Amino acid sequence: MNPIPLLIVEDNPIYAEILQQLLQVLTTEMQFEVHWVDTAEKAQLAVKQKHYDLVLLDYRLPTADGLTVLASLRKLPDAEQPAVIMLTGMGREEIAVEAMKRGAKDYLSKDDLDTTSLLRAITSALERRRLETDLRLQSAALRERNQQFQTDLQLAREVQEAFLPQTYPVFPAGVAADQSVLQFCHRYLPTAVLGGDFFDVFPVVGGQAGLLISDVMGHGVRAALVTAILRALAEEHTPIAAEPGLFLAQINRRLTTILQQTRMPMFATACYLVVDSQTGQLQFAQAGHPAPLHIHRPAGQVESLASANHKPALGAFEDAAFPVGTATLAAGDTLLLYTDGLVDVADATGQLYGEDRLLAALRQHASLPTAQLFDTILKEIRDFAGAPEFSDDVCLLGMDVKRVGQ
Repeated sequence: MNPIPLLIVEDNPIYAEILQQLLQVLTTEMQFEVHWVDTAEKAQLAVKQKHYDLVLLDYRLPTADGLTVLASLRKLPDAEQPAVIMLTGMGREEIAVEAMKRGAKDYLSKDDLDTTSLLRAITSALERRRLETDLRLQSAALRERNQQFQTDLQLAREVQEAFLPQTYPVFPAGVAADQSVLQFCHRYLPTAVLGGDFFDVFPVVGGQAGLLISDVMGHGVRAALVTAILRALAEEHTPIAAEPGLFLAQINRRLTTILQQTRMPMFATACYLVVDSQTGQLQFAQAGHPAPLHIHRPAGQVESLASANHKPALGAFEDAAFPVGTATLAAGDTLLLYTDGLVDVADATGQLYGEDRLLAALRQHASLPTAQLFDTILKEIRDFAGAPEFSDDVCLLGMDVKRVGQ
């Protein structure tokens, strides 16, 4: 058994001798390596020169009281701080209580010293010190793991953002971006490090553009994983991307098969549409997702498009079918896709912003360029909620039709 380094800080030689004799009696229980000093200054020097597991500290010292010494010990690094037992005179319980508040592990009245009370105090103080050391080590390990987790999350966010379009396709292929007949704009606002919203814009056969927007249930790691699966499934099914209903049905079938193997229920809403860049003809299908909004800019009108049946979200029913709706876009029109985090925002009374307010705001600001329109709408919704941040992920995707039939 390794002896326990113990420092006695006591100016009275008689009491110091009593303590050392009592410690000798306790050798059957534990061994001590005892050092005695009689002033606060000597105590402070002693702990700088040697590590002590335990200090028996008298409150009354010649030049400074025990609380002063205790305060200096508490300034040591956590791993170097000894367990302190404060020694007080009779009737000085208030001093003992104050010492405990300041970090002492226990206290003893010098007038009642005996082997039983000393053993109890030493055992309790060392056990508390051990528990505090274990807790400190566990906390440090937890902080390290949390830091690694945060680093991993940040990397995952960067990967997730890399999944989003960094540049938009042009129509017809090969023209400069400012000459494209279809031009795109988006705003992506995840509420957590990892979001559950996803969108993509890609060319489809015959000079058509495919626009996909999705909102996975919840946010965080699980939602981000499902968005990654959706992106992979969308790429896998590009050969049928010209048919919106079939495209969503096949993605749904594969996604449902994957999600059925998980323990937690998950689903994703989605809207997919195909636009013919030459004719302005639009086909779209919805899977429990908000309808696309058609902004007729010349007339200042906004129309909510909806297929005959929204059908369930992706991942809910393996054999779900998704009816296709159609519309015609004209030069100067804008098509808007969004996730429900945009409108499911409540004010102080609990009233939701809702689609009707969104339509009214779009009509009011229909003359603004799309990027400015998005920023204006986002500000109005924040003002409505009285909060700078949204409570759910928000994604806006806009497509401007510059010309048709050329």
